[in-house]
Amino acid sequence: MGLADIADELGVTTTTQEERGVATVDDTDVDLDARLRDHADKLPCTPEAAATVLERHAAGDSVGDAAEAAIVAPVTAAKVLHRAGIEGVTPLAPTARQILRDWLAGQLSRADALELTGADDAEFALAAYIETHDPVPELADATRRDAAASLGGDALVKKREELADTMSASTDLF
Repeated sequence: MGLADIADELGVTTTTQEERGVATVDDTDVDLDARLRDHADKLPCTPEAAATVLERHAAGDSVGDAAEAAIVAPVTAAKVLHRAGIEGVTPLAPTARQILRDWLAGQLSRADALELTGADDAEFALAAYIETHDPVPELADATRRDAAASLGGDALVKKREELADTMSASTDLF
């Protein structure tokens, strides 16, 4: 018996296969400006400018470039990102943020806090805003593109900040 004889005796039955795809939630047709208009009172700028900042930042632009595209100050763009729940926009490391918290609690003078943090006035003001204004969950939800991913957030920045106190600087090696 050869292969041709064996093949003749084989019967193949076919049935229809159920189409299975990846379940997705796609709401890209929803206008981000419209979503942000519902929360305009919680934004540091117009909803249109905030939408531009969020979209450009999500596309990979820096905070400064996103601000320029939205025609707002970079500090305003950073405030928008923070209020929308995007982490990593604070200009201070964890130790410097603790010093800022001490200043906010009245345990340090502003001059001492500025000196200890090493921040300039603009960085200090932005960090104070971030410490005193929590992200708005409704804004974070409004800026979500789908059920699995938000417009921003950087795990590398978050990890760097969490480990900042345990890491040494390159100047410490000499």
